[in-house]
Amino acid sequence: MSKDAVDTAAVASPADAARTPADAGDAGYSKDLKARHVNMIAIGGAIGTGLFLGAGGRLQSAGPALALAYLVCGIFAFFVVRALGELVLYRPSSGSFVSYAREFLGEKGAYVAGWMYFLNWSTTGIADITAIALYTHYWSFFTDIPQWVLALIALAVVLVVNLISVKIFGEMEFWFAIIKVAALVAFMFVGISLLVTQHDVGGQTPGLSVITDNGGFMPHGLMPVVIVMQGVVFAYASLELVGVAAGETAEPHKVVPRAVNSIMWRVGLFYVGSVVLLALLLPGAMYSADQSPFVTVLSKIGVPAAGDVMNLVVLTAAMSSLNSGLYSTGRILRSMAMAGSAPRFTAKMNRSQVPYGGIMLTGAVCVLGVGLNFLLPGQAFEIVLNVASLGIISTWVIIMICHLAFVRRAKEGLLTRPKFRLPGSPVTEIVTIVFLLAVLGLMWKDPEIGRKTLYLIPIVAVALVAGWYGVRRRISRTVDQEMGELTE
Repeated sequence: MSKDAVDTAAVASPADAARTPADAGDAGYSKDLKARHVNMIAIGGAIGTGLFLGAGGRLQSAGPALALAYLVCGIFAFFVVRALGELVLYRPSSGSFVSYAREFLGEKGAYVAGWMYFLNWSTTGIADITAIALYTHYWSFFTDIPQWVLALIALAVVLVVNLISVKIFGEMEFWFAIIKVAALVAFMFVGISLLVTQHDVGGQTPGLSVITDNGGFMPHGLMPVVIVMQGVVFAYASLELVGVAAGETAEPHKVVPRAVNSIMWRVGLFYVGSVVLLALLLPGAMYSADQSPFVTVLSKIGVPAAGDVMNLVVLTAAMSSLNSGLYSTGRILRSMAMAGSAPRFTAKMNRSQVPYGGIMLTGAVCVLGVGLNFLLPGQAFEIVLNVASLGIISTWVIIMICHLAFVRRAKEGLLTRPKFRLPGSPVTEIVTIVFLLAVLGLMWKDPEIGRKTLYLIPIVAVALVAGWYGVRRRISRTVDQEMGELTE
C-alpha cells in the first residue's frame, strides 16, 4: 500500500473505506457472503478440530481442569477478535490484519504477519488432514488404508471445492457449522440426560464422583494444565476468519459486530460446557488423543451407531477447518502479493473471483503433511499442532499491536474509532500480549514436542529475514509504482 493510500484510509469514513479499497489486494472480489454465512463462519471458527479431536488427549493429561484452560484462553481469544472487529469496522479488507499491519506497522509488519499466518494455516491444514485420516480409521472398512492415503484424498476433495467460488465456500461453511452446532447440542442433551438419570457410562456412574474419585479437579497437578494451554489456544485459531470474510460481504458494519459479540457465549457453552460434561461422564484416563472424546462417550453407552454418527460429525468439522484455512490464506497471500511480499502467482484470480494462486500454495504445503503422515502417523497431529501455535500466537500478537497503534492514531486525531470498540484499551491489549507470550514460553515445559517447537523459532526467524531481503526491492518497486500512478 502506498503512503497516499494509507493517508486516505486514515481519514476516510468506514463507508468510504468500504467503497474505495485502501489495499490493492481488496480489488476484484465479489460480495457474495451473506450475514448468515459470516455468522456461521464465526461459529465454525469457535468449533473445530481443537475441540472435537484435541480435547481427548488434553482431558487425559490435564483432567477436568481443562475446562478452566478453555475459559481463560477463550476470554483472551475474544479480546483478539473484538480488537480485529473494531479494525474491520474502521476499514473492511479481505487482507484483514495483514492489511492493517501494512497501514499501522509498515511493510515489514505486514510481511511478518502474513507469512506467520500462512505458517499457521498451512500447518493447521496438515493437522486437519491428519484428523480426517484418524477419524476415518474409526470405521473398520478404512482400517487397512494407510493414513497418508486418506489424508491425500481429503486434501484433494476440499481443494477442488474451495476453488469453485466464495459463495460455494460460504454455503459449505454455513452447513458445516449447522451440523457441528446441532451435533454438540444433541450431545449435550444426551450427556445431561445421562447425568440426570445416572445411566451407566462405560462402567462409571456419571456425576461429581467421577471427578472426586479419580484425582479431583487437577488429577496430575497444575503443570499439565499449564502445558496444554498452547494446544487450547490452537482450538480458537479460526476466530480471526471473521475479519477475512468481512471483505467479501456487502454489509460488514452490520454483520461483524453481531458475529463478534456472539463468540463469547459460544465459547462458554460449547467449549467450557462440553468439557465439563465430558469430565462428569468419564474419568480423564478413559479419553484418548487419537479418538474424539464425544465418540468415546457415545460408544460406551451401548449404542454403537451413536459413535458412528458423531464420528461423521467430527469428520465434517475437520473438513470445515481445512476448507476455512485454504480460503483465508488465499486472501491473505493475495493481499501480500499485490504489495510484492508474496509470489506473484498468488495474486491471480480465476473467473469466479477466487484467488486460486494462494490456495494452491497452501495446498502444496499440505501435501508435505501427507508425507509427515507417512513417516510419523502416530505423532503427526501433535507435531503440526504445536508448530501451528507459533503461527497463531504471532498473528494474535500482531493484531493487538496493530490495535494499539490504531488507538494511538485515534487519540492523535488522525482517524476516528468506530462505536464498536475493544473495551479497556490499552490495558486489554497489553495483558493479552503478555498472556500469549507466556503461553509460548510454556512450551518449554513440554520436552517431547513443545520444546522442540521452540527450537524452530530461530529457524523461522532466519527464514523471515532471508525472505525479507529477497522481496524488499520488489516491495519498494510496487510502492514507487503506486506513488507514480497517484501523482500522474
